[in-house]
Amino acid sequence: MDDRMLQPSGSAGSMVYQRLKQQIVSLELPPGTSLSEKETSLAFEVSRTPVRESFVRLAQEGLVLVLPQRGTRVSLIDSEQVEEARFMREQLEKAVVRLACGAFPEERLAALEHNLEQQREAIQRQDSKNMFELDEEFHRILFDGCRKSGTWNVIQQMNAHFNRTRILWLWTDPHWELLYEQHRQMFLAIKQQQADQAERIMMEHMRLSIANLPVLKERYPEYFK
Repeated sequence: MDDRMLQPSGSAGSMVYQRLKQQIVSLELPPGTSLSEKETSLAFEVSRTPVRESFVRLAQEGLVLVLPQRGTRVSLIDSEQVEEARFMREQLEKAVVRLACGAFPEERLAALEHNLEQQREAIQRQDSKNMFELDEEFHRILFDGCRKSGTWNVIQQMNAHFNRTRILWLWTDPHWELLYEQHRQMFLAIKQQQADQAERIMMEHMRLSIANLPVLKERYPEYFK
């Protein structure tokens, strides 16, 4: 047997979990996809133990369903969990962007500006994967600049269903100028320390994805509960 199949489950389990979660959230593994312990262990070149542990962790987060005698499959998108994650993010993001308007490090402000430049390039290339990653990075920079990285990490634990709808929206509507413009206006409001303006834009921004939920459910009914 290949030595890589014998590695301890700790580091292997973390790797499998992270990779599977990324594939699920990015829709590389669409909702409803069947998952096999054997095939997954072969694909990642690990034993079945870390795969089984990863399935349990993903099930606890509501990303897979482990069905006795019926196997494991990627969970459908739960609209209630999407709304709950959006609600939590809206409250925390509004608070953070208001904090940013009070004091925000210059190097983090420069990082936001660079991120906006990269968003423009992603729009020109119609690169939905990169656009989603840059959107996430823009918000992560806000939390990091306000010394709230721990809060950002907590958000990620509830964010998976919400993120899958955001990616679906990027697929469905490749006209991302509004997304970019909201980010740009937030950047300017932070730079000019206009807290009320920044909070208002953030609220509109966070409600954008949920506003498109009925359209997404109609277009991708097989992806939703």
